[in-house]
Parts: sequence; C-alpha cells; structure tokens
Amino acid sequence: MLDKQSRIPMYVQIEEELKRRIKDGEVAVGTAIPSERELTEQFGVSRMTVRQSITNLVNEGLLYREKGRGTFVASLKVEQPLNGLTSFTEDMKARGLTPSNKVIRFEKMLPEPDIAAELQLEPGEEVFTVERIRYANEKPMALERTYLPARLFPALDEQALDGSLYSLIESGQQSISHASQRMEAALVRKEEAELLQIAMPAAILIIERISYLTNGTPFEVVRSIYRADRYKFVTEIQR
Repeated sequence: MLDKQSRIPMYVQIEEELKRRIKDGEVAVGTAIPSERELTEQFGVSRMTVRQSITNLVNEGLLYREKGRGTFVASLKVEQPLNGLTSFTEDMKARGLTPSNKVIRFEKMLPEPDIAAELQLEPGEEVFTVERIRYANEKPMALERTYLPARLFPALDEQALDGSLYSLIESGQQSISHASQRMEAALVRKEEAELLQIAMPAAILIIERISYLTNGTPFEVVRSIYRADRYKFVTEIQR
C-alpha cells in the first residue's frame, strides 16, 4: 500500500491513500475514518506521521474533527460569492440548505470607540450587540457578532433575529445599498472552537463588514468567524 523506499514522504502517501478511499466511496461523507491508532497499525508508521496526514486533510477541508467523537469525512464546502451583498440566511436558502440561528447574546449598550466610529455615532448613542451561531442543516457554520445603532432599530428584539436581519430591515421600508469588508485567516481560539464544535488547532476565516443604507448611513458592523473546513469564498475577476 505504501512504498517505504519512495522519496515521497510517508505522510504524503497516507494523505493520498485516504483521499483515494474518500473518492472511491470507501468512506462516506459524514462517517468517521479509522482512529489514529488503527491507521498507525494499518500503515505501519508512527502515530505522529498519521496525525500529520490527518491534520493536513483537515486543513484542506476534506476531513473535520469533532471533540470527543473522532475525525469525519467532510461534505463539499459551501461557496460564498464575494461580488454581492446577501445575508447568511439568503445564502443558505439559495444553496438548498436550511438556515437557523442560536442567539447567545442580545444586549443594548454603549459601543467600543472603534465600533462607534465605524457606525458614525454621536457620543452616548447605544447599539444592539447581537451574537449568533449560524447553522446550515443544523451544522454550525459561523459565529457572528453584529452591532446595530439602536436609533435605527428602536423596536428590535431577540425574537426578530430568528431569520434574516436584511429581510427585517428591508421590510421596514429601508433599503440596503452596499458594504465594505475585509477578510483574513486565523487560528480558532478555545471559546470559538467550543461554539463552532471544532477541535483545536483549526483554521478559521474572519470577515469584518460595514454595511450602508442607500442614504449612506452605516447600519451595521459585523464580525464573523467562519469554519474554514465548511466554507470558502469565491470571486470573479475581470481585466
């Protein structure tokens, strides 16, 4: 199965063999692969070599870890275009997935200075701080923290956050225009990993967005953490 005389490192050969098993359907999406101990015995290599192969496949998004349960074959990643302004709910429904949320924080408060500046608030203005776990087909996809000027949404309550915030805004006779956002990669922190049900260490994608109404008023600052093993962003670039 493995060629120990080859110049190709053993961990790479193991990666290729596991990829073949996944491609050939020997291990179905959502099912667990053999444990590190079992793979160590199968391949006749050290546990460290097996662990390196699995970690690389997790980072590629082919596998994902669940704390206390094992390592599983991942489904195809959700693709999110970067050339349009849509909500998470709209994105998931467009892909035939069922979106849902779990609100873990809803609070009216004075914002930090950087948030107040991005929302162009006057001194003393409050914001609604909303933190939600976003799910697709009951699987955690992202952790999202949103800041909304209280003066723009005086009647906002936790129940209204069950669905799409953008739909809620536009149903109130306000029109959304555009947004500016930036993206970076990072390693997940312990608290985030627990909420997103991923084992550490793991890569995440962080997006920070400021969104505007058609009159130029910023109406939200969103800081989202996406599971890199379940999400990827695509864009079309023209010369």
